[in-house]
Amino acid sequence: MAKEKKTSQKAETKEAKSSHAEEKGASPRLFELYKKEIVPALMKRFSYKSIMQVPRLEKISVNSGVGAATQDAKLLETAAQEMAAITGQKPAITKAKKAISNFKLRQGIAIGARVTLRSRKMYEFLDRLISTAMPQIRDFRGVSDKSFDGRGNYTLGVKEQIIFREIDADKVTRLNGMDITFVTTAKTDLEAMELLKGFGMPFVKREQIQR
Repeated sequence: MAKEKKTSQKAETKEAKSSHAEEKGASPRLFELYKKEIVPALMKRFSYKSIMQVPRLEKISVNSGVGAATQDAKLLETAAQEMAAITGQKPAITKAKKAISNFKLRQGIAIGARVTLRSRKMYEFLDRLISTAMPQIRDFRGVSDKSFDGRGNYTLGVKEQIIFREIDADKVTRLNGMDITFVTTAKTDLEAMELLKGFGMPFVKREQIQR
């Protein structure tokens, strides 16, 4: 009986995953690009012996701090709504971990919004960021190659949310910035940079990063 129950549960799980995959439709463009072009290119570039060694994009974290929310809670509510529109996912509200009297900040007060994107939503967000949002940045010449953390992760600062097409600039009452962190499985910053370049990340300086 136990074996039959286990088999039944596995079948149901498999069917649910299959159904879920069908609902999603076609794979995101950048995921297909990763499989067909980026993986072979990185294997050649770094002489990987196994495809399992090839770094991949694990998740994208989008964080926005709204310091003024300590005085007006509606500002955070608006920022959260805008982040949901930009990422396609409801954000989690972040709270102050400790009190700072100089900034009139109390412990536990809501001061920001955060979203962690994975799988399909991650690739779709990255595609929109590179293809449509970045070209909207005034006097844009590329992103810095000096914002890696030494462990294969990269953080990009965005000063204005209006670069995203999902935001109606005419209805924006306050400009909000955000930090976008790309978490990869790369062991070095050089490998991570090559991975992001493969997706089309426009680095302004292409200096050699030490492995």
